[in-house]
Formats: sequence, structure tokens, C-alpha cells
Amino acid sequence: METITIAGELLELHPDRAVYWRARRILLLADLHLGKGAHFRRAGIAVPPLVSDVNFARLRGLIEELSPARVLLLGDLFHSDHNYVWGGFCAFTAAYPELSFELVPGNHDILPPQCYAEARLRMHEEIITIGPFSLSHHPLEPQQRVAGKYNLCGHVHPCVRLVDRTGGGMKLPSFYFGATEGILPAFGEFTGCAEVKVRPGDRVFVLAEQTVLAVA
Repeated sequence: METITIAGELLELHPDRAVYWRARRILLLADLHLGKGAHFRRAGIAVPPLVSDVNFARLRGLIEELSPARVLLLGDLFHSDHNYVWGGFCAFTAAYPELSFELVPGNHDILPPQCYAEARLRMHEEIITIGPFSLSHHPLEPQQRVAGKYNLCGHVHPCVRLVDRTGGGMKLPSFYFGATEGILPAFGEFTGCAEVKVRPGDRVFVLAEQTVLAVA
């Protein structure tokens, strides 16, 4: 893992697309988009059925490695309408009764309240504050920002393009930290990404082959 100090707090950047705030024992994830593969298969689009299994395996590995007290999900936990994958998530949370699973809702989190209750999820407002951070799904607009708080969020699925000397390049998912906000990569396997514009002073870490690499 790479580490970065933001607002006086040490954050650990894990190659499995997560942030661990060890001082608070909080595991931060964004954009799992569980059930997306099943949603597309129901629409007749061939998507491998093991996508959700991979997501659960990675999340299980993070919990067993880091031993968090809280798993804080920064929106877009489930992709769309209810499907069978939700039952798998409920079984997953039930296997860790000592953990607090919490959701800051995103634009895809449209399931009825009883589903979230079934999964033992603690539901938050769209913007919450913990210590020096404001936590949200969307990057906060200037008028939404909480004074004195650094925004940690998701939604964007950030990536950067690395270019070699021949002009060839590739996009890699990334952690992006600007002056006022830090954007987590999408945790879900079946998600796209959007290139972020890197400005002077920004910190960017790309993810490749289970490695977190600082590139800016």
C-alpha cells in the first residue's frame, strides 16, 4: 500500500481500490455497482456471471487483512433494481456481525428501505462529516462544501492515461487527490472509468498488477 497524508490524517491506499483510515479503523470504498452484471444479463447482454463473486472475494480479503471496525461505502453500492446478487450481499454482511456496514447513498442506490435494513446497512445522509473529512458520493460543488473539511468521494471512476515514448498509452484506474477533494477509484469489477485532469499540486496514484504507484 501507498500512504498519503490529507488534512493531517494518514490514509492508506490499497491496490484493491480501497482507502484505509487506520486511526479510525474505517475502510472506505466507492462504486461497487453490485448486481450490474446480472442487470445486463437480464437485458440479454452477455456478462460473465462471476463478476459479483470477484467483488465479494476482494472485499472479504480487505476485511480479513485490515480488520476494520467500519466499512463505509461512498455510494453506488448496488447498480439498479433488485436482483439475486442482493441476497449474496446480505449473506456477506451477516457473516461479519461485528462490523458496521454503512452507506452514503449515490445516484444508483434506489432499492427500497427494507432491502438496506435486511443487509444491516446503516444509512447516512448524502453528506456526512467525520474528523477533518466530508464524505459523499458525488464530488461536492462549491456551495455544498463543508467549511474546513476535505471532501472524500466517488462517482467519477477516475483514471489517468499513461503514455510511453512511442506515443502508445493505456488507461489505469486511480486515486486522485486535489486541493479540496479526493476521489476514490470504482471498486466494482464491471465499471468503466473517466480520465481526470491533473493540475499542478494534485496527487495521483494509479493501480496496476496489485500495485499502487504514485505518478503525480
